[in-house]
Amino acid sequence: MNHEIREELFPLSKCLDFDNVEDVKTALVNTMIRVVGVDPQIASPREWYVTLAYLMRGHLSERGMHTARDQYGKDLKRVYYLSMEYLPGRRLMKHLLDMRIEPQMRAALACFKQDLDEICEQEKDPALGNGGLGRLAACFLDSMATQGYPGYGYGIRYEFGMFSQTIENGQQVEHAENWLQEGNPWEVVRHEITYPVRFGGRVVHFNDELGTESARWIETTDVIAEAYDIMETGYGDGIAVTLRLWSARSTQDFDLRYFNEGNYIDAVKEKTVSETLSKVLYPMDTTLMGQELRLKQEYFFVSASLQDIFRRFRKTHPGSLRLLPEKIVIQLNDTHPALAIPEMMRLLLDEHKLSWDEAWCITRNTFAYTNHTLLPEALETWPISMMQALLPRHMEIIYKINHLFLQEVRRTFPGDGDKLKRMSLIDDERQRVRMANLAVVGSSRVNGVAELHSRLLRERVFPEFDVFYPNKFVNVTNGVTQRRWLLQSNPPLAELICEAIGDAWITDLNRLRDLESMAEDASFSKRFMEIKDQAKKRNAAMIAQRCGVAAIPGSLFDTHIKRIHEYKRQLLNILQVVARYNRLRANPSSDLLPRTVIFAGKSAPGYFMAKKIIRLINDVAEIVNHDPITRDSLKVAFVPNYNISTAEILIPGADLSEQISTAGTEASGTGNMKFALNGALTIGTLDGANIEIREEVGEENIFIFGLTAAEVAARKAQGYNPWDYYNADPELRQVLDMVRDGFFCCEEPDRYRPLVENLLQGGDAFMLLADFRSYMETQENVDTLYRDQKLWAKKAILNVARMGKFSSDRSIHTYAQDIWDVTQMTPPPHCK
Repeated sequence: MNHEIREELFPLSKCLDFDNVEDVKTALVNTMIRVVGVDPQIASPREWYVTLAYLMRGHLSERGMHTARDQYGKDLKRVYYLSMEYLPGRRLMKHLLDMRIEPQMRAALACFKQDLDEICEQEKDPALGNGGLGRLAACFLDSMATQGYPGYGYGIRYEFGMFSQTIENGQQVEHAENWLQEGNPWEVVRHEITYPVRFGGRVVHFNDELGTESARWIETTDVIAEAYDIMETGYGDGIAVTLRLWSARSTQDFDLRYFNEGNYIDAVKEKTVSETLSKVLYPMDTTLMGQELRLKQEYFFVSASLQDIFRRFRKTHPGSLRLLPEKIVIQLNDTHPALAIPEMMRLLLDEHKLSWDEAWCITRNTFAYTNHTLLPEALETWPISMMQALLPRHMEIIYKINHLFLQEVRRTFPGDGDKLKRMSLIDDERQRVRMANLAVVGSSRVNGVAELHSRLLRERVFPEFDVFYPNKFVNVTNGVTQRRWLLQSNPPLAELICEAIGDAWITDLNRLRDLESMAEDASFSKRFMEIKDQAKKRNAAMIAQRCGVAAIPGSLFDTHIKRIHEYKRQLLNILQVVARYNRLRANPSSDLLPRTVIFAGKSAPGYFMAKKIIRLINDVAEIVNHDPITRDSLKVAFVPNYNISTAEILIPGADLSEQISTAGTEASGTGNMKFALNGALTIGTLDGANIEIREEVGEENIFIFGLTAAEVAARKAQGYNPWDYYNADPELRQVLDMVRDGFFCCEEPDRYRPLVENLLQGGDAFMLLADFRSYMETQENVDTLYRDQKLWAKKAILNVARMGKFSSDRSIHTYAQDIWDVTQMTPPPHCK
C-alpha cells in the first residue's frame, strides 16, 4: 500500500481567523448548536467550556495533521516518550495562550456576557499522574512541541487517577477521582486503533522450516488496548505532539450464555476484570493482588505502545526493522516502562523472526532510560514467580539477556563474584527481577536528572555499571515549562516581565537575565511586590475556602507542597513549627516574624508513616491556629487534594519554598524551580537541583542548611546516633516529647509515639535530628531578611531573572543533542 499523503487530494482547511471577533463569535455559536447541541441563550458555563474545547480541538487536530504529514514526508527520526504518569493540568487556557488568541476569545465571549475565567474553572484536572514524574512528562511534551522536536507520548488513560484526597478528623481519606464523569472533550477515541495484550499461558519451542529454534506464546488471556489521543501544542508557531493513552477493555464485553442462565455477575466478569487495568493509577501494592495489578498495568501500557510504534514504523519502512534505531528512539521515564525491553525482543524474535544478535543490537540502541531515584527501596523489582505466571516468555528473554550479559561481566571482572551478584538482572536471594538493572543493560544511554543525582547514580547506585559502560551515563538536569508555570499561572508577573524586557523569554527562558538590572529599580520592585501581595491574597482566599484557616495578613507565606514522603521531610518542617509555637508561648511579646505555614500533598494509601505525618500536621494546626497566644503570629494549613490547578495558586502566592529533603535522596525536584521562577526564595539542603539553583541565583539569594550528601554518608558510616541530638538540644527534646506524649492529641496520647520512636529507636533514617538545629538557625535568617522588604524584593527578582537554566526547553535540547540525536522541525506554513 502507498502511504504517501498527497496534499492536493486531501487539502486541510484554512484556520479560523481568530483576530476577527465576529468570526470567532459565529464559530462559537455554530459549535455550540451543531456539536454540543445546546441553545447559546440558555447555555451554562460548563456548556460554554465544552463548546470552546471542541472548537479548539478542531484546530489542534489540524495542526497535528500538518505536523504528521511533515514528519512522514521528511522521514524524520521520532522520539517516543513512555511514562506511567502525565500531569498536564487544565488545557483550555493553555491552548488559548499557545495560539496567542486569549484576548480575542475573551472579547468574543464578553459579547455573550460570558467570563473566560469562569469558563476555564469548569475544567477538571486530568487525573493521569501523582507527582513530579508526571508533571515533568507533561512539561517535556510541551517543550518538544514548542521547540519543534518530532515526538509522541504514551501512557494509560486512568479512569479514576490515583485518588481524590479529603481531610477528615485530620486524616487523609481517599475517594475515587472520577475526573471523566462528564467526559473529556480534549480526547479523541481511536476505535480503529486497538491491540491485544496477552497475559499468562505458556511458551512452546519448536524448529521452524529453516531449522531455526523459535518460540510461541500460547493459551494466553487477552485484554484489548484502545487508543485515546490528546493533542499537545507548542507555543506560537510550534508543532503538535500527540499523547496517546491506552484504555483497557475486554475481548468479550458480555457473555449471553451466563446471562440467560441467570448468572448475571459472571456474564460481565471478564469485562470487569479486564478493565481494572486502566481504572486507577498505582493500585495499593501492599497486597499481592495490588502488586500483580500494577505489574499488569505496566506491561499492558508498554505492549500496546510498542505494537503501535512498530505499526507506525512499518507504514513507511516495510521490511526494514534494522533501521529502527536510526528512525526512532524510545525514552523510558523511570523503570515503570522497563518491560518494553523484553517486549521489543519478543516482537523482533517471535513475530518478525530476527536472530537474537540482530534483535538485541536493535533493542539496546533504540532505548534510553531516565532514572528518577537514589533510594534503593524505590528501584522497582518484581517477584520471579509473578513474572513467570503473567509473562512467561518475557522471563525466558530476561534470563537469556542476563546470562549473556553476565558472561561479558565475567570477562571484565574475572573472579569477582560480588560484582556479578550486584550487576545481575536477577536477585537470587530475594528471587526478584531488578527492573533498573534491566533498563541500564537494555538502553544506549542512562541519565540522571540533576548533576548531584547523576554523580551519585554512578558512584552509589550503579558503580559497577559505570565502569562496565564508561560512556553510558549522562546528566540532563530537569526543567519546567515557563508557559505553564509563569505565563499561565501568574499572568500579572508575566505581564510585568513582558513590559520590562519583551516576550522572548516565553520560548527562551535565558532572556530573563535581562531582568537583573531591574532588581535595583524601585518602581519595578514596588510593582513586583504588589503582584506578589495580590497572589498571596488569592492564595489566602483558597486556603480559607478549603481549610477554614485565615492566613495572617502581611505574614510570610512558608510553603511546603509535594508528595508526602519521609525523605521529603515534611516532619522536619512541622517539628520546626512546634518549636516556633513554643517560643511564642514562652515569650508572647517577642518580635517573632508572623508566618502562615502551608502544606499540601498526597500520601500513598498504604504508607503508614506518611499518613501519620499528615495527621500530625493537621493536629498541630488545630492547636496552633486556635491558641489565643499564637494565632495572630502563626498559622498552619494543610490544603487537601493537591493538584496542578491548586499549585497554580499556591506557587505564585508563596514567599518561601521548602525544599528540605535529606541531602543525597532527592533526584532533582521541579517544585524548587517553579517557586523560584515565581519569586519565592528557597530554603533547602544541598540536594537535587537545589545545588544548581544556588549556583545560578547566587548563594546570597538562597537559604541553605544541613548536612551535605557526603557528610550524610560519612555520619552514617561513623555510626549515626539520633539520641546524641535529642540529649544535646533542649529545644529539640521538648518538641519531640510533646509530639510523643500526646500534647497535640490528648484524646489519644500515643497517636504519634510511632513517629518519634522511628526517629529515636528506629535510627532516624533521613537524619531529621542531625539537621534540626541548622534548619532552625536558617529559619531565623529568613525572618531577619523578610523584615527588610526592599532587600527581600531584590533577591526575589534575582531568583526570577536567573532561572533560565531551569526551563524544560533546555532539558529537551540536551536530550535531543546528547541522547536522542533528533533535529528540530520547521513548523509547516499552515501552523504559522
